Amino acid sequence: MVVQRGRRGLPRGALRVALLAALLLECLAENPNTYNVGGVLSNNESATHFREIIEKINFMDQYVPKGVTYLPCFIIMDPNPIRTALNVCKDLIAHKVYAVIVSHPLTGDLSPAAVSYTSGFYHIPVIGISSRDSAFSDKNIHVSFLRTVPPYSHQADVWVELLKHFNYMKVIFIHSSDTDGRALLGRFQTTSQSLQDDVEIKVQVEAVIEFEPGLDSFTEQLLDMKNAQARVYLMYAGRKDASVIFRDAGNLNMTETGYVWIVTEQALEANNVPEGTLGLKLVNATAEEAHIQDSIFVLTSALRELTSMKNITEAPSDCETSGTIWDTGKQLFEYIMKQELLDGQTGKVAFDENGDRVNAEYDVVNVKENQVQEAVGHFVYSREQNRMHLELNDTDILWPGRLRTKPEGFMIPTHLKVLTIAEKPFVYVREAKEDKCTNDEIPCPHFNSTDDSSDTVMYCCRGFCMDLLQELAKTINFTYSLALSPDGLFGNYIIRNTTVGGKKEWTGLIGELVNERADMIVAPLTINPERAEFIEFSKPFKYQGITILEKKPSRSSTLVSFLQPFSNTLWILVMVSVHVVALVLYLLDRFSPFGRFKLANTDGTEEDALNLSSAIWFAWGVLLNSGIGEGTPRSFSARVLGMVWAGFAMIIVASYTANLAAFLVLERPKTKLTGINDARLRNTMENLTCATVKGSAVDMYFKRQVELSNMYRTMEANNYDTAEDAIEDVKKGKLMAFIWDSSRLDFEAAQDCELVTAGELFGRSGYGIGLQKGSPWADAVTLAILDFHESGFMESLDNKWILQGNLNLAQCEQNEKTPNTLGLKNMAGVFILVAGGIAFGVVLILIEMVYKKHQTRKQKRLELARHAADKWRGAIEKRKTLRATIAAQRRLKANGVNDPAGVGLSLSVEALPPLSLAGMAAGVPVHPQQCLGQGWPGSGTASGAPSGAPSGTTTPCDLRQRGRLASLGQGQGQGRHPQDQIHVASVTSPPRGPRSRSTSPHSWVYSDADGSE
Repeated sequence: MVVQRGRRGLPRGALRVALLAALLLECLAENPNTYNVGGVLSNNESATHFREIIEKINFMDQYVPKGVTYLPCFIIMDPNPIRTALNVCKDLIAHKVYAVIVSHPLTGDLSPAAVSYTSGFYHIPVIGISSRDSAFSDKNIHVSFLRTVPPYSHQADVWVELLKHFNYMKVIFIHSSDTDGRALLGRFQTTSQSLQDDVEIKVQVEAVIEFEPGLDSFTEQLLDMKNAQARVYLMYAGRKDASVIFRDAGNLNMTETGYVWIVTEQALEANNVPEGTLGLKLVNATAEEAHIQDSIFVLTSALRELTSMKNITEAPSDCETSGTIWDTGKQLFEYIMKQELLDGQTGKVAFDENGDRVNAEYDVVNVKENQVQEAVGHFVYSREQNRMHLELNDTDILWPGRLRTKPEGFMIPTHLKVLTIAEKPFVYVREAKEDKCTNDEIPCPHFNSTDDSSDTVMYCCRGFCMDLLQELAKTINFTYSLALSPDGLFGNYIIRNTTVGGKKEWTGLIGELVNERADMIVAPLTINPERAEFIEFSKPFKYQGITILEKKPSRSSTLVSFLQPFSNTLWILVMVSVHVVALVLYLLDRFSPFGRFKLANTDGTEEDALNLSSAIWFAWGVLLNSGIGEGTPRSFSARVLGMVWAGFAMIIVASYTANLAAFLVLERPKTKLTGINDARLRNTMENLTCATVKGSAVDMYFKRQVELSNMYRTMEANNYDTAEDAIEDVKKGKLMAFIWDSSRLDFEAAQDCELVTAGELFGRSGYGIGLQKGSPWADAVTLAILDFHESGFMESLDNKWILQGNLNLAQCEQNEKTPNTLGLKNMAGVFILVAGGIAFGVVLILIEMVYKKHQTRKQKRLELARHAADKWRGAIEKRKTLRATIAAQRRLKANGVNDPAGVGLSLSVEALPPLSLAGMAAGVPVHPQQCLGQGWPGSGTASGAPSGAPSGTTTPCDLRQRGRLASLGQGQGQGRHPQDQIHVASVTSPPRGPRSRSTSPHSWVYSDADGSE
């Protein structure tokens, strides 16, 4: 209830503040009010200063909050590390110290490590004020160790600044094989590759010489150093080893004019340091009292922050039991590492991730006459730049040989290892078997880094670059040994499987130069950013770009080239149209009242009807413009369609003729592509293969261009190892487009009329001479090339090697202007078509002959069967006729008729006159004039039978007339035979078939003159 009234009586914001304050007081109440700070010091003076600083800091509110007190608890360091560890447990940890400040012993150097091990086991922070060994940076061993002095390896930072100041980019690194020496080398290599001002200027270590401490002689290593180019020596060595090295170097005159020695603090302690040597000394390195004060200020600042944020647990108090990990100690260590003391007694105090002091200040010392060491510069922290800054007075420096001017720092070699690569027209390569190289050629074996030339094959090189190399050697005075690229490549920046950790390395020419196995590259080497980061280029000796090489589109030389003017669809439509029109013509002429099926000639005969075969022949004849002698339409409607078809045929034939000339005679297009922006190159769906050379400058260009990323992914799988292979595949048609340097592709296009470059140049750059980074020859080579451009020497090389193909190019252009003629290659398909027609006709005639023979044999079999059947029917009909005649005679007798002549006529067929049955049975022809006296059917006579014939009897004249009428109903193509003669074959029963005429029980079987029934 009291709480409720309190909530009602106070504002809500005030209540929250009160609650937070209560919680804070509760937390502060749990934290201790007294903190013991341990110290392991080197002497009593330091111990006294340690106690005074802690007593003094208790009254500084910015470091110690009210109610909190710091108490000193210290011991003097014992040279014996074991006793030191025991004393730490007995006198410091037993008093619950929250941190330990450790100095160095007067003798020995292992006691600080013992303090770190012992305190680190309980995670009690240890702040070193004099230990500089690099081993303390290993947090796996010294888990809670920090220090207000930098390790020896941090001198590498000052070395890099000195080298950059003096512009020394190539050095030789000498160090002992202990932990500090290796740590110094590692930090130097890391720092020298990440310069802040200019990332493209990086210090190169030409050689690293490592030695075991305790040297007796260093002469052998110095002789190797003397053969190197670098004359700047960076050395880390102890006092004794440095004395040996300086002694042997002096004996070899390597401490005189032209040499530069930059050493660490320990080496400056030698008693024979050469004059002109530069060294470093840490500022306040021996000011133990200053370091004690800075350490205590950093510690109290960290404890103040920690107590305000977290609860502090009690420190360990017993070394006899392992106990648990002290979490507060780990947290305190992290807070100490975050502290920065801007105005410390030793400068700005800060720590890196390893607990090492950063921003430590150094003096740059120069050794002068009589071993006098004088500071000539300082490495100090700059608040304006917020980083360390080198201040150096160059005029005060005395260099070896007692010179006041800075040495060059390197020795310029006069014999260079030069590499090149086969690339027409810049470098032509041929194998020298028995004959030696000519005067305009240079021997150029394949480069072998092992220098084992016992089985080396000798080659001879000539070309644009070889003439340039010879002129350069004369101009700037050097000798050389030339070799070809070991792998035939310019070089690619790739990850090698054999490299530890998958580090990227350069291959080819660039790799040999980067690894310093060669001094110079004289080849068509394109200047680009990727290469310029690792090697140095001269000014371009030739400017060029990138272009596309392709094979000129060839005319169609297939067997069906005569069909190219029309598409397949159009040809199909024309073929279909021919037969459709032929069918319609046939139907129109067939059903028209005025067609040939309906009309007869004036002489009583009829013309042949337009059948389907004739209609097809007519349609093809009109289309192919051939003469048509027969089978033309008769009806008006069919002829109208024929005229329309003729107009259609005229348009089709004219269009085909014009288009055929365009396909076979007119000039072909020069290129398929318009350039790099052609949509077919950008569109990955198109079936167009393009490629370049793997790892080349062109390949790197496509990697850099974001807008060409899709195109690069497509062509990456098609890339070639060498330009020669790609150009050969373009000539064979296997590759449609090869993207490469314009100088080479223009040369190839001038040599081969079937090749052509497409589009404008892109990715313009130049060819330069490659040298090692920091090469002393770089400026001389560049100046010589500029002079060659001005004097016209480069133009003369262009005329001699590159423009020599212009004569062939002119011939190619002349051939392009010459009218094209047709040959068998173009028209072979037409001749094959004719040959095919002949062969098809021969096959058809063979089929017709075989079919006709088959039909003839079948007809003979039918005739024999019909003849046998007719004989059988004739015999039966004869008997029937005789019976009928006898029966008729009997009826006549019964009727009282008794005429001998009439009876003879009725009973005897053989007794008939020439126009009687007997004559017809004998095969006597019946002429139409013989039937005039007897009358024809429809002539007005009631019956065409002769007088005396029985009623209903069919006479031969009747049969002839009926045969004629039947022949008119056979249709066109059966033939008209007005003079056909009728032969009486036999008297039979009513015959079968469409030609039979049955007017009575007795009928005649007749046949035409050709024997057909």
